[in-house]
Amino acid sequence: MTEAQRIRSEKLRWASRRALLENDLLLQRFWQRQSTELDETLVGPLERLLAMDDHDLWALLSGRCASTDPELGKLVDLLRQPATPSEDL
Repeated sequence: MTEAQRIRSEKLRWASRRALLENDLLLQRFWQRQSTELDETLVGPLERLLAMDDHDLWALLSGRCASTDPELGKLVDLLRQPATPSEDL
């Protein structure tokens, strides 16, 4: 991982800290599942997702609304995956 990729990943991780607890928990679980290197195909959709207002983000993550963006839809599906027994929240 280059220094620029590491910095970008750390900025995204920091932006994942949300005021709405539900969002925060799902995003924490996402980061726990990630290896040290963030998949480049997830970076753009993650940036767009994290730019959303907390309540709009929760509407997507909870399934109350759906994204018309297929990349965002894939990321939301990934975020919605249930926790495994080894994941402590």
